[in-house]
Amino acid sequence: MPLPTARRLLPILGALLAALLCALTLGASPAAAHAALTATDPADGSVVKTAPQRVKLTFSEGVLLSADSLRVLDPQGKRVEEGRAAHADGASDTAAVALRGGLADGTYTVAWQAVSADSHPVGGAFTFSVGAPSKTTVKAPAADVDPTVEALYGIGRYAAYAGFVLLVGGCVFAGVSRSSRAVQKIAVGGWVTLFASTTALLLLRGAYTNTKGLGSVLDFSLLGGVLSTKPGAALLSRLLLLSAAAVFLAVLFGSYAPGDAGDAASRERERKGDAGADRRGLAYGLAIGGAVVATGLAATWSLAEHASVGIQPYLAMPVDILHLLAVGVWLGGLVALLVTLRSDTPIRRAAVQRFSRLAFASVCVLAATGTYQAWRQVGTWGALTGTAYGRWLLIKIGLVAVVVGLAYFSRRWTNRLADGADVRKKTKTSSKAAKVTKATESAKAAEKAKAEKAKVGVGGGGSAERSAQLARQRAAMDRAAGLRRRDADENRTGLRRSVLAETGVAVVLLAVTTVLSGTQPGRAETEQKQAAAGSSPSGTASAGPVEVKIPYDTGAAGGRGTAHITIDPARSGDNTVEAHTTDPAGRPMDVPELEISLTEKEKKIGPLHTALKRQAAGDWKATGFQLPMAGAWQLTLTVRTSDIDQVTEIKNVKIN
Repeated sequence: MPLPTARRLLPILGALLAALLCALTLGASPAAAHAALTATDPADGSVVKTAPQRVKLTFSEGVLLSADSLRVLDPQGKRVEEGRAAHADGASDTAAVALRGGLADGTYTVAWQAVSADSHPVGGAFTFSVGAPSKTTVKAPAADVDPTVEALYGIGRYAAYAGFVLLVGGCVFAGVSRSSRAVQKIAVGGWVTLFASTTALLLLRGAYTNTKGLGSVLDFSLLGGVLSTKPGAALLSRLLLLSAAAVFLAVLFGSYAPGDAGDAASRERERKGDAGADRRGLAYGLAIGGAVVATGLAATWSLAEHASVGIQPYLAMPVDILHLLAVGVWLGGLVALLVTLRSDTPIRRAAVQRFSRLAFASVCVLAATGTYQAWRQVGTWGALTGTAYGRWLLIKIGLVAVVVGLAYFSRRWTNRLADGADVRKKTKTSSKAAKVTKATESAKAAEKAKAEKAKVGVGGGGSAERSAQLARQRAAMDRAAGLRRRDADENRTGLRRSVLAETGVAVVLLAVTTVLSGTQPGRAETEQKQAAAGSSPSGTASAGPVEVKIPYDTGAAGGRGTAHITIDPARSGDNTVEAHTTDPAGRPMDVPELEISLTEKEKKIGPLHTALKRQAAGDWKATGFQLPMAGAWQLTLTVRTSDIDQVTEIKNVKIN
């Protein structure tokens, strides 16, 4: 089956990329937050008898705090915290702030905002009550990033990845396969893109992490705060490393002679005395220096994002660096190979084969490091399909498989590719007519140039302009001749189309990788859901009030009815128990006595009796009822409708 042509392939890839960029630049959903809030003290929605001395939050990973990270507001909206927010007992995955003494009874709101250790802003709010719940005028403040800032920041992150890939891949291709003007443009373009995007990210980060608008981008107080954080230091280090990369580019495409790396002429120069030794030394120096700079650039991502937090960071960071370098060599090298094949620059089969072997090694590194990263970030098979990160990862794996499949066809075309000498021989023996035509065109061009020179000699005035025009004409003719020679090699054309397809899918793959780096890992999302459910890893219960309806019948006249019981918030700690009794018609029904108790059979706790107080006809309530732990509890209801008529009913309830 023939490979798709450029005209058919590019619209498809463009549509895919546009869809992915839309997903990338739209606002992050709550699941996109990276540091998951796993616990609070006091608990969200809880009622405590006495005012706590501090408020403490626990996260699924380390967070960075600012002076305003925790705000505690009383029912009138006044702040009641004391001092700055700080890590509790030095634990980076916690945030705590002290409270003023003598807090009055009522409902308090805790608004929090932090930055994940992997550089993403998170925020939210919860409430707790002292003594008893009350009305509050406080509305939970929004902690959403400005949509414009978020979109620009997402585009900047994608551009940074793309610039890194082009810079690394272009330089590696120039060093091991073929250096040319087109390859130089790829590498330099990657450097410019990476520098510009990093500068933009550094300016945008203050507004991004502090949920400010676009107008605060040039706020130097925010910039100072950014530079004092790990992500800010990583961005600044990237800019410094790019200055070293600029020197590397100048040497690689300047002092280091361009051409087919390892071709016969180059090897001949290396065999000749000091010049060859100098060139070998320069090549070794470039290889070592380039590896150091590329590793440093990759580390600016690894030391500030997913790899730096979670389990096994000491292993995850080096693995992530290798992963990024392999991506750069493979995908960036593909782009360099594509522009070389599209130009009229000759390239030897041996040069393409060298890059092919290097690309295969890069894919092997990607497979090994990617498997480890998938296990580390996803954690379970269920998270692979049950979380956003897992689903994006499956898309990435599918795209990698597509690119590897296309690489198989590229390898076949590479093996058929003829060397420059073979192409010239084939052209000479099978295209005599073309040779004659070319000679005729050259003769005509020479005669035309001679005539133009004569005119210039007579007229004199426009000699410089005419010479420039003739030079452009000759350059255009040479370029056209080169393109004809390129298109005459059907194997080169086939390889070019195959590499074009690989590169197009690689662009989409890079977009998916950028989305992945901005999506909450599946392991963290699972932990967040488990914390919200207040259960073990296998639990599925959700937190919130528990409501049960228990029909009863004491056997006497007027002894039938239904008890509607609510336990709020149905968590370990303080709870409020309310009971409403109704007759068969649904009207409130007053009873002389109503008792409720709870027992945890497995742990042999209880029965714990509630101190119900009659509020009105058929309305009973108990506050401050303490449940020591979560689990499956047995609720026992006893209803007495007369001096001698009563009944006891049992119902199971889940306490979180």
